[in-house]
Amino acid sequence: MENKSKIESIGVKLPERCVTTRDIISKLKIFNPPNLERMSGIKERRFCAENEDSYTLAVDAVNDCLSRSKYKPEAIDMVVCCSISRNKDGLTTVFEPPLSLFIKESIGAHQALNFDIANACAGMLTGIYIVDSFIKQGIIKTGLVVSGEYISNLSETAVNRIRTATSSQLASLTLGDAGAAIVMEKTDQNDSQALKVSGFTTFSEHNNLCIGRQCHTSPGGIMNTKRRKIHSAAILELPKILKAALTDSNLSFSQIDFFIPHQTSITSIKAGMQQMIKKLKGSPGETVTNLERFGNTASTSHILALHRYLQEKRIKKGSNILMTALASGLVIGCVIFSIKDLIQTYGNTN
Repeated sequence: MENKSKIESIGVKLPERCVTTRDIISKLKIFNPPNLERMSGIKERRFCAENEDSYTLAVDAVNDCLSRSKYKPEAIDMVVCCSISRNKDGLTTVFEPPLSLFIKESIGAHQALNFDIANACAGMLTGIYIVDSFIKQGIIKTGLVVSGEYISNLSETAVNRIRTATSSQLASLTLGDAGAAIVMEKTDQNDSQALKVSGFTTFSEHNNLCIGRQCHTSPGGIMNTKRRKIHSAAILELPKILKAALTDSNLSFSQIDFFIPHQTSITSIKAGMQQMIKKLKGSPGETVTNLERFGNTASTSHILALHRYLQEKRIKKGSNILMTALASGLVIGCVIFSIKDLIQTYGNTN
């Protein structure tokens, strides 16, 4: 009988430094700047302090995760780092040795297999898919999926480069920093909390709609995004992916209690939901948005939103969760599962 996996615990790390959208817009050197707060729904986001980076965010998120877990670091069989940013000691980018090695040594998971992956903002959900596959094959019993996104430098670079309200760097102003981590464990076929669906599809014809690269005039990076085109492409392809995933999980869209999309902008999420409801002939119980306080935290956004709802005790036992990734590439994927024991790690008995 094939093994199954489930999410055993979750942790996050948010920098203390809070930066408002109004602060960012006030620094733009353009006439009649856009009302980004109204367009995006983002009032504030977190930026790293001088002593914080991808590595520190990731390690702190793992420690928070392990504080809710029944597992000690030495019981972790695999560590997968999924962040877009791989910064350690400031803006130094780490590729080899991989960031996952530094993370596992820091937390004490010395015997764990480790590697980094890169799949844009779909990174953590891709990590869940990979660990799920290793557990299903019986190669490991436990796995740690982690990401530390130090991407505020993209926003700081964009502020100095944007010259028009239609700039392709405008989306960079929505970004915020965060770390997130998940422990996954082996379970059996009869466990209602086992992952029902975990999978991804890449539509490579849209690969040029969001491109990141190094900035040669100042530290950090540059991200150019064709916002309208990537939104249109996602809306065109997403309903087919969701329909197939829901069919595989024996659920309808109306049976999803909490739908967690990638946190881009409130206008995009609302427009997308209108299309999903129409094409899937139903609506989920609640669409989770985490934008107002944290902005777009890239690969960590789904886990940060789920953590917040668990922390605020909004999610009840038996709820069906659907997390959907829309990432540069264009990558579309989803993870579907039911929740029970995870709620108890937040002190909720409902």
